[in-house]
Amino acid sequence: MVQVPKEKLACLEPLFAGWEETLVWSVVQGCMGKAWADSLDCPRAALLWVGDFLFLGGDTEAPGARELAGFLPRELANGIALAVPQNESWLRLLEEAHGKRGKPITRYAIRKEPGVFDPGKLRANLEKLPQGFTLEPIDEGLYHTLLELDWARDFCAQFGSWEEYAAHGCGFVAIKDGQVAAGASSYTWYRGGIEIEIDTKAEYRRQGLALCCASALLLHCLERGLYPSWDAATPISVALAEKLGYHFSHAYPCLEIAVPTQKEDLG
Repeated sequence: MVQVPKEKLACLEPLFAGWEETLVWSVVQGCMGKAWADSLDCPRAALLWVGDFLFLGGDTEAPGARELAGFLPRELANGIALAVPQNESWLRLLEEAHGKRGKPITRYAIRKEPGVFDPGKLRANLEKLPQGFTLEPIDEGLYHTLLELDWARDFCAQFGSWEEYAAHGCGFVAIKDGQVAAGASSYTWYRGGIEIEIDTKAEYRRQGLALCCASALLLHCLERGLYPSWDAATPISVALAEKLGYHFSHAYPCLEIAVPTQKEDLG
């Protein structure tokens, strides 16, 4: 198993061909994340990592496939990894490799349909912002503020600096009394679009704030020719996506892995 340098990432594209997942695209396009494969000369299996996600693809019969399935990047220490298998064979390898640390969960894919959004409806959603709240674009000050909030740090955390976020990311937050209450931002970016991260602080939920923040972000993306990709962790997230104009595609399995502490060897 070897780490794939940025200049050779394109050789992994055939292993993930047809996988409609922007986080995969972010890695193979060299935008974000890292990749490992069984070989640099003629890879048959590979692991892609970005944020909290691992993607396993290629031939599960390749000599390095089992090692790839069990590998966890050191950057994931003291957290949770979401390993997404390309097929049932990869899922079995993941379950065997991680044993009791792995918990099967279901995520929900949303169709990628450029042109499906209605700007008029999105602008109407902005008018539903509850009294007392303001919508603000994420600027340098908010970028650093969000990184200090456990519930909101993923709005910006995958970007290594404000400069990187300003160049490739975008987002909006709802603020009340000087405090961030909700937001929608770019979890990752790829050529031509972003993957959306959205959340609301617990005490502000069920007030329509996520809908307003997401609408502002979608309008921003449409104005700039970016596609705002959405992948849902829960049926509630699917329902919110559908309010914005998205359409559900399918449920898919992945493995939630409790990452070992730093005292343990991750590889």
